[in-house]
Amino acid sequence: MYQNRAILFWYIIFSYLIKQLLGKVPDKHMSKKNDVIEKRKEKIQLLKESGIALFPNDYTVTHIIKEIQKLVEKESGDISDDASYSVAGRMMAVNRFGKSAFIRFKDWSGQLQAYIRTDKVGDDAYALFKKLDIGDFIGMTGGMFQTKTGEWTLLVNSLQLISKATRPLPEKFHGLKDPEKRYRQRYLDLIMNADVRELFIKRSRLVQAIRMFLLDRDFLEVETPMMQPLPGGADAKPFKTYHNSLSMDLFLRIAPELYLKRLVTGGFERVFEINRSFRNEGISTQHNPEFTMLEFYQAYATYEDLMNLTEKMFQSLAVSIAGSMDFEYQGEQIHFSGSWKRITLQDSVEKIAGVDPALFSKKEELMNFALSKGISFGTRAGETIGIGKIMTKIFDVLVEPKLIQPTFITGYPVEVSPLSRRNKENPDLTDRFELFIAGREIANGFSELNDPEDQKNRFLHQLENKEAGDETPHIIDEDYIRALEYGMPPTAGEGIGIDRLAMLLTDSASIRDVILFPHMKPTDKI
Repeated sequence: MYQNRAILFWYIIFSYLIKQLLGKVPDKHMSKKNDVIEKRKEKIQLLKESGIALFPNDYTVTHIIKEIQKLVEKESGDISDDASYSVAGRMMAVNRFGKSAFIRFKDWSGQLQAYIRTDKVGDDAYALFKKLDIGDFIGMTGGMFQTKTGEWTLLVNSLQLISKATRPLPEKFHGLKDPEKRYRQRYLDLIMNADVRELFIKRSRLVQAIRMFLLDRDFLEVETPMMQPLPGGADAKPFKTYHNSLSMDLFLRIAPELYLKRLVTGGFERVFEINRSFRNEGISTQHNPEFTMLEFYQAYATYEDLMNLTEKMFQSLAVSIAGSMDFEYQGEQIHFSGSWKRITLQDSVEKIAGVDPALFSKKEELMNFALSKGISFGTRAGETIGIGKIMTKIFDVLVEPKLIQPTFITGYPVEVSPLSRRNKENPDLTDRFELFIAGREIANGFSELNDPEDQKNRFLHQLENKEAGDETPHIIDEDYIRALEYGMPPTAGEGIGIDRLAMLLTDSASIRDVILFPHMKPTDKI
C-alpha cells in the first residue's frame, strides 16, 4: 500500500513539472497579469459601446513637453493665465482625489505633471478619464501653473483618449529589471527605464558625431552591397542565402572592405561607410552576429596617419558623449587625454605575457609555451598554423585583457594580415595596428596592400589553409585583383566597432545593452 502511495506521489509531482514545462500551469504572476488584461479588454468593449474612439488620429499637438518646460523656466512667474498648450503622451502615474486627479505623463522629450478637475474638463470628459489606465496615450490642452511645492503643472481644460493600451506596464516600484525581458521587449524597456532611453540617444549622437568628424575632413559617405557573391574583407564565417531570379548563392557581408577599396581605385580617395555587417559565429557580451562598424579609407596616408586620426577622433567623441576625455568604464578610469601608448605585438608578448624572445623563431617551443598556459588551437592547429598565428593567439589570451588604457599594438605578422602592406624593414610583418581599450579590440587599421600579385599569392595561401581544415570561407576575389591591376594609390584603411565604442562611452557591460534588438535564442517565456 505504501509503495502505491509513493508511486502516486511521484506521479503527481512528475505530471506537475511536465505541465509547468509545457506552460499548462501558469504561475501566480502570469495569472494576475492575464486577469488585468481581461479586465482591460472588458473596459475596452464598454468604451467601444459608448462610441469612444480608441485609436483616433485627429489630435493636434502644439508643444512637446521639453518646449513647455523651457518656456516656463524662461518666463518664470510671468506665465500668462491665457497661455494654452496642446500636448500628448503616455500616462505613467495617477493619483485620484474624488473629482480631481494629478497624473504624470511623458512624450519622447520628457515628463510632466498634469492636474485634471471635473469643473475644468466637464463631467463627460472626467468620466472618460476615470476609465483610462496607466499606459494609455492621452491628449490634453491647458495652461501652466505652479503647485504649492513649486512644480510646474498643466491645468487641463480638455482631454482626449488617443491610444488605448491593452497590456499593463510593469509595476511602478519594481520596474523592468530582468535583462532577458529587457532585451526581448526593448519597447517596454524604453517605456520604463529613462536611463536606457538616454543610452540609445547617446548612441545615436555617437554615430552622428563620427559622421561629422569624417565629413569635416573631406571624406565621402558611401554605401556598398550587403549581399555579396563572394564573402571577403575579413576572416570570418558568413551567413549564406540564395537569390531565386539570379539562381545564385549570396552572402551577407562580413565586411565592406574590398568594395570600399574598389572605390579608392575608382578615384574616391577618401571614403567611409557606417555599415551593418554579419558574422555567423558565437554570441557573447562582446559579440552579436549582426553589428555596426565604421570603415574608412584614405589615399596617400599610412597606418601611422590613421593612428593619429583615430586618437583625435576618439578624444572628440569622448568629450561629446561622455563629457570628458577621462571617464569611468566598469570601475576603471579610462584616460583618452594625452598621447596614447604604442607598442609592437612582439614587445607586448615579451613584456606582458613573459615570453622569452628566443622562442620567437622556434615554432615548436613557442607552441609548447602556449599550451602550457592553457591556450588551445584546435586539433588541426599543428598542421596549419605558423609562428605568427601562435604569437597572435598568445597575445589574444595573455595580453589583450590587460590593455586597459588606449594602446596601439603594431607589427602584426603577414600570416594574420592578408590584406595589409608588408613592412619595408621586416617583410614578415605588416604596417598594421589594432587599438585596444578596456581589455578589448576597438579598431583595426593598416596600410593597404595594393600589389595585385602579392595580394593574389596571399589569397592562394589562405586557400591552402581552407583545404587543411580552416572553416572560414577563404576565396580568391578575381574582380578585386583586377581592380588592383588597374592601380590603387597607396592607401590606409581602418575599421572601428561602433557597438563596442558605444559600450565604452556609455559604461555598458554587454553589447546587448547598446543594440536595440540583439539576437537571442527563441523562447516562449517573456
